[in-house]
Amino acid sequence: MNSRRISASLAIALAACSATANAQSPKAWCGLLPRPANAALPAVTVKPDWFKVYRAAEGVYAIVEPEQWQEAISYLIVGTRSALLFDTGIGVVPIRPVIAQLTKLPVTVLNSHTHYDHMGGNWEFTRIAAMHRPFTRTSMAGLPHAKVAGEVSADAFCSRAPAGLDTARHHVRAWRATETIADGHRFDLGGRTLEVLSVPGHTPDAIALIDRAHGLLWTGDSYYDGTIWLFAEETDLVSYERSIGRLAALVPSLRQLLPAHNTASVAPDKLTRTLGAIRAVRSGTVAGKAGEGGELSFEVNGIAIRTSQKALARAAATKP
Repeated sequence: MNSRRISASLAIALAACSATANAQSPKAWCGLLPRPANAALPAVTVKPDWFKVYRAAEGVYAIVEPEQWQEAISYLIVGTRSALLFDTGIGVVPIRPVIAQLTKLPVTVLNSHTHYDHMGGNWEFTRIAAMHRPFTRTSMAGLPHAKVAGEVSADAFCSRAPAGLDTARHHVRAWRATETIADGHRFDLGGRTLEVLSVPGHTPDAIALIDRAHGLLWTGDSYYDGTIWLFAEETDLVSYERSIGRLAALVPSLRQLLPAHNTASVAPDKLTRTLGAIRAVRSGTVAGKAGEGGELSFEVNGIAIRTSQKALARAAATKP
């Protein structure tokens, strides 16, 4: 998702938490917890209990932060020789101690993209692989408190801020990559190979991660259960449609999607429906509901998308 504002729009917050949420409170998502798809997975007890950990697949741990409205999910993927941590969460509670409880193998961090809620714990790790993109390099500088203050406001948490979090000074710490990667890069973890798929659109550095042998696809923010946010300045709808098309083409070979928000296990056919939805939005065959700041909300075949007049205009002006 995008961290730019929680307090500015209650409607956006609710929509991001659930495409079908119908409530009057900014904490409405709390009533959806635990999400049924997550509750159906085997749970793993870790400390601190801020993180809820589930076995999403063999050798795959979904690390969920349900008490903060982003409901970010990071994934620890374990091989026989090493492990990969796909995203590091919001950063309001250190995630490295949790990883240490789950594996003793060397861990490399890789971000699905470098929005705030996916790189919050990057600074805790010494091995980080990253896309070679200007957007990524800018993200490495972190974010000051003013940019993320809304994410640690009272309304951002189900009950209260986690113990030890300084909500008046919280910021995203700087980090640096120790390895640059590109489309097609492979991580051999021992007994499991993960391939990077460049899928720009949500951000210029967005990637998906595929385990072809096991039919697993980690989608980042290109797809998740909930309203898909496609209205930030860095969002490119033309690239997004192309990227979703690339992912949708994989559906026949997939067993499971593992998104970066809300639910840790999703049926692959959601990608096909998302491709149809973004095509309908861009072609103007479906009407959007106007929101603040020129934003538009659409729902097509159960897929909810929030974009903007600006993003649509940029896409329309792009030469084929």
